[in-house]
Amino acid sequence: MDGGGDPKKRRLTDEQVHGLELSFREERKLETGRKVHLAAELGLDPKQVAVWFQNRRARHKSKLMEEEFAKLKHAHDAAVLHKCHLENEVLRLKERLGATEEEVRRLRSAPGSHGASGDGGDAAGAVGACGGSPSSSFSTGTCQQHPGFSGADVLGPDDDLMMCVPEYGGYADSSVVEWFSLYGLI
Repeated sequence: MDGGGDPKKRRLTDEQVHGLELSFREERKLETGRKVHLAAELGLDPKQVAVWFQNRRARHKSKLMEEEFAKLKHAHDAAVLHKCHLENEVLRLKERLGATEEEVRRLRSAPGSHGASGDGGDAAGAVGACGGSPSSSFSTGTCQQHPGFSGADVLGPDDDLMMCVPEYGGYADSSVVEWFSLYGLI
């Protein structure tokens, strides 16, 4: 051989490689009988066939690991991105919560609000001030809107009648008022 290489190491022909690849796809493990048959069929030494199969299994395993790594890396990157989106959402929600809490404090401290009187009113109680009969624990009235509060997300156009129900923890809309009227509670 020219090039001064080991005469035992011969480069395989394309046909030999093709035959070995076909055999490898059928079965990755190489038994002795199959190794001898394949070597005779391709004109190779059985030891050469065994080494080729060993190397091919190593390349195959390496390729599988690379593919698995790529899948895991993709899943990891997606999880990191999802985590970032969730962290941003938490920050936005905290900002909204802070703004809402500030609005509730502002409304409770407004003149005429129930929250400022210390009656245990909640955010719904800050929407309107209702007057009613002192003889009943339930009092009905029309809720007046506080200046500077739109109430559009709380009160609809048909929700002008509200009932102050301390035991209920706030205000009831017109359907609850009808129920209380039906059963003679107001």
